[in-house]
Amino acid sequence: MSFTVTLHPAERRYEVESDETLLAAAIRQGIGLPYGCRDGACGSCKSRLLEGRVVHGPHQAKALTAAEAQAGLILTCCARPETDCVVEARTVPGAGDFPILKMPTRLISIDKPAPDVAVLRLQLPANQNLQYRAGQYIEFILRDGARRSYSMATSPHALGTPPAIELHIRHLPGGLFTDQVFGTMKERDILRMEGPFGSFFLREDSTKPVVLLASGTGFAPIKAIVQRLREQGITRDAVLYWGCRRRADLYQHDWCAEAAAAMPSLRYVPVLSEPAPEDAWGGRTGFVHEAVMRDWPDLSGHQVYACGTPPMVEAAQRDFVARCGLPEEEFYADAFTSEADKQGVLA
Repeated sequence: MSFTVTLHPAERRYEVESDETLLAAAIRQGIGLPYGCRDGACGSCKSRLLEGRVVHGPHQAKALTAAEAQAGLILTCCARPETDCVVEARTVPGAGDFPILKMPTRLISIDKPAPDVAVLRLQLPANQNLQYRAGQYIEFILRDGARRSYSMATSPHALGTPPAIELHIRHLPGGLFTDQVFGTMKERDILRMEGPFGSFFLREDSTKPVVLLASGTGFAPIKAIVQRLREQGITRDAVLYWGCRRRADLYQHDWCAEAAAAMPSLRYVPVLSEPAPEDAWGGRTGFVHEAVMRDWPDLSGHQVYACGTPPMVEAAQRDFVARCGLPEEEFYADAFTSEADKQGVLA
């Protein structure tokens, strides 16, 4: 059995099978809805149910509170229809433009620029043309069917020959996939992946100045966006804030400094929350989103692209909107929700 979902205000209609989520059906049919984790953890897909009934699968309370659910809000990533539905949701032009592909990929190299960070370069198959937008992510399909998501740190025009993407992976001890990356994984290993996914990418139809905000390995999709700005000759004012604990955690600091030197419209501001004495750090300190607010007390004319830990992304969205006047619809985010984060789902 299938049901019809109508999206308002776009007035687009699509069919959803009774055993699939509203988001999965939209992705399958190339309809661009906002989303991030696809696991009920981040809340990026939150929309309003205007008519009809849905039933939710497991999700985190912080992604959809009981009060929000009572007010008619839903998470399209884990809501399955029980009737035809009308849903108020922002559509994302460009999010569903490219086909989602499953493909093998070969590990070209693995470097460890920081003790707990690995940079992987993965060769794409020559007979498949992976198309995506800078900022989107792929999912590895593991042997037991489990999946792990990682943002591509390479813009689609920087794949090179042979085509290859770069991923930044932080080691989470005990993690099913990251223990392999930091233990047994070696060059020429074959991995299976699927993508592209996500609605986190630069809105190129805007001329507003841009704040790029990253914490830790959340820098990966931000790097791809910086590459995109440079390749396309986009001259919108942009400032990159990268927050880490220690100097060693700024694992591609030199790349950022070189990009800012080569791009007159880009400024780079690294921020350390806990610099060690041996770091001899003379730069900015504290929480990275607070550094943004000190520099930009008025964000009413900006766009913000934020990627990193859920607490950083949530604090930035809350404070930028409430205290700096950022329009809520101009905050674009990709919160890195680990498998540990996702264990807090509601049954």
